[in-house]
Amino acid sequence: MQTAFPKLLVATEFPPNASGGGPAVVRQMLQDWPAENLYWWSCLPEGDSHFGQNVREARCASIPAKLVPQRKFTGLKSFLLENCWAPWAGGQLKRTLDEVAPDSVWIIPHNWAILPISRAMADWRGRFHVTLQDYADVHGNPQRFGRARCQRMASLADRLYANAATRDATSYPMIAHQRERTGRDAVQMLHAGLEPTDFAFLERRMERRGGAIRIAYAGTILVEEVFALFVAAVERVKASLPLPVELHLCGAHSYATRPWFNREWMIEHGNLREPELLAMLRECDWGFAPMALTDNDPRYNRYSFPTKFITYLSAGLPVITLGERNSSVMQMASSYDVGLCTDASGVEALAAQLREALSTACPWERYGPEIIRCARQEFDAQRMRRKLYACFESGASGARPFETAHPVW
Repeated sequence: MQTAFPKLLVATEFPPNASGGGPAVVRQMLQDWPAENLYWWSCLPEGDSHFGQNVREARCASIPAKLVPQRKFTGLKSFLLENCWAPWAGGQLKRTLDEVAPDSVWIIPHNWAILPISRAMADWRGRFHVTLQDYADVHGNPQRFGRARCQRMASLADRLYANAATRDATSYPMIAHQRERTGRDAVQMLHAGLEPTDFAFLERRMERRGGAIRIAYAGTILVEEVFALFVAAVERVKASLPLPVELHLCGAHSYATRPWFNREWMIEHGNLREPELLAMLRECDWGFAPMALTDNDPRYNRYSFPTKFITYLSAGLPVITLGERNSSVMQMASSYDVGLCTDASGVEALAAQLREALSTACPWERYGPEIIRCARQEFDAQRMRRKLYACFESGASGARPFETAHPVW
């Protein structure tokens, strides 16, 4: 029987059930895609099916654990990955393309996956769609992988983006940046979104009444010095607030041994499944979304967008956004009155702002209308999904060769 869904191959670094914001976005966008028409290629192996993403077949060109460049011999390991592993992995992906013969290919170029994907797509005669979530030269990668190597990876990701039949990216600044670099525009900003059930919840949400001010943090702490600053500022003011403060941490990593961790008012929940995480967040009052307070990592700070910001909106939480003014999330937070948006870099200044914000008697009543407006305008999952599926369906209707000579500035 003919199906309305073409045969789709996802090619990226992470497996179907990986943790983290990027994989969560991909799973959310694919929630209506039938597993029998979904194939997956990655260079990191599947750990378990914790998040419930099913596929017809998943293939992995696994990076050898001893070659992962983390602390020791990072230069040698990176050299071997680029010159030995990547050609082999690219050949494996090419065979996957030939054997699966997908109608559409969805590429999410990330870190080491960029090298084999670029090799395989050089011979691919079909159309493909690219989603940029992060750049390769962020989070200290130039120090671990080598600056020149990261620049090559970033250039290859730009070329994939430029030569795709259709494309999208994780933030408006990234879309504008890619337009300048490649001359190509995006179909949309693609990120996590709110489903109809989330909007229904927000429309009927009531002010939470509890015995504490509950602040949530979802995910890995990437800027720990900024997180520690926030903790110090809360410590400074919590005795003067109308209710006790609780900080609820949800994610794959534990921070109980950190010097800033205080068991008296901090609770770790571990790596919750997405429905469990949302249910827990709905019992909180605020969400915390920190970014770097300096522009030392501009390719991440300015262009990437933390999924947690949208997750907080879906739970009806006003957001405490702390970061450098040029960051993508600060630009979004300053465009809508969805909570406290600050670039305060000192404990005293931040403490004063937190005292005022956390003393708000009815935060949902204060910020709820703008949370709903922001969510509908920027993060409607159904609208994003329709546009993405249209790209996959157009990919099934014809071929477009990979233009290896397309200029990338």
